[in-house]
Amino acid sequence: MRMTTTSVLLALALGLAAPLTQAQQVRVTTNAGSFVITLDPSRAPLTVEHFLQYVEEDHYAGTIFHRVVPGFVAQGGGYTEDYELKPAERTVPNESGNGLSNQRGTVGVARTGDPHSGSSQFYINLADNLELNPRPTRWGYAVFGTVTEGMEVVDEIGHRPTGAGGPFPRDVPVDPVVIESVEVLP
Repeated sequence: MRMTTTSVLLALALGLAAPLTQAQQVRVTTNAGSFVITLDPSRAPLTVEHFLQYVEEDHYAGTIFHRVVPGFVAQGGGYTEDYELKPAERTVPNESGNGLSNQRGTVGVARTGDPHSGSSQFYINLADNLELNPRPTRWGYAVFGTVTEGMEVVDEIGHRPTGAGGPFPRDVPVDPVVIESVEVLP
């Protein structure tokens, strides 16, 4: 049974549970190929738990990479091929001060201007994006994993032609990149 973010926080606060510290891996299978993300629960325990809940619920199947900016990021996990926003009511507290940096190949939580609004969407850094890291005067974007296999697939996604699509005026791959599944590896 998977604990909720609230129950994990309560258990940690009461000393009833040790934080997750062992790295876990997930395989993301897309119509462009597969890649593996190694999650870092020792640095981003709430974010990893949050992401794994969406994985367990099969939330990502049928979503697309709806924003691809060459030399910046590939973002997905929230919209269907029909550009419908998939319901994702849970958000996660921002863990951007965890010491992990937005470097090429790292995976972070996408969010709005509200620093604690991250839900199901994630992005992969296609380059070092240190401007996404926290500063003393503002929140950053929380990194919670790294692509450890298949970065060539991510690079190929990052070089696809883009244009307008659905509600987005630009940066949408012309040929949709569909996430077929995300599975936890043993």
